[in-house]
Amino acid sequence: MTILVTGATGTVGRRVVEQLLERGEHVRALTRDPARAELPAGVDVVRGDLTDPVSLEPALDGVTGLHLITFGGGFFAPLETGEEILGLAREAGVRRVTVLHGGGGTPMESAVRASGFDWTVVMPVEFMANALEWAPGIRSEGVVREPFVDRLSAMVHESDIGAVAAVALTEDGHGGQEYLVTGPQVLTVRDKTAAVGAARGADVELVELTEEQALESWRGQGMPEDVIAFLIDVYRDTPPEGRTVIDTVEKVTGRPARTFAQWAEEHAEHFRAQS
Repeated sequence: MTILVTGATGTVGRRVVEQLLERGEHVRALTRDPARAELPAGVDVVRGDLTDPVSLEPALDGVTGLHLITFGGGFFAPLETGEEILGLAREAGVRRVTVLHGGGGTPMESAVRASGFDWTVVMPVEFMANALEWAPGIRSEGVVREPFVDRLSAMVHESDIGAVAAVALTEDGHGGQEYLVTGPQVLTVRDKTAAVGAARGADVELVELTEEQALESWRGQGMPEDVIAFLIDVYRDTPPEGRTVIDTVEKVTGRPARTFAQWAEEHAEHFRAQS
């Protein structure tokens, strides 16, 4: 059995690959640039572009499971090629499909739901890996600057997202399911910076930005206005699903979800000042 993972060099895609390998599966990874993929040994890395469905034909040969993403361009441009890709997957003999939810309705996810495949939508809340955005400021100054520091998040380890997808791609009983995937705790920004400080062995100072200061900072980074509006909306009033712990990881994989403290320990070197 061969499973094709698209978006294989992304934050979650890499974890889907790793979790499938741990389960002993043969993994094929799709990327625009195989030479820069840096994926584990044993992975069949192939060239392809989700915005060009024809480029997937060789990659789909012999594939029985397919992991899809919903975006294919800069700043989360939605993919419009879902029906074509799924048509090619059907011809290739694919049986199971997972799709990583993109935070709202997207053409790709709609196509998956209507495809007739044994499909599963994996719907993670905030990634723990988002904390890596703080790394430069922590390494250089020991400081994190964020608005709405008391906002709540049931953020999830990216490896747990990958593990849920891997189970759905390799086991029966997950077709037609939407899996909301969270971590095991609800945390504030204060909680997260404290965990990073403990992991790196040095305190992290948290400076709370006003909404106006945050807007100025994000615009200075070139962030599109629709992305800024989304961030302000979810930071000011996080939806219940983003701040409520659900035991999906344990139910699907058979083991507890990883904590943010574990994640911080695993990534501690990213936050330590360079000597």
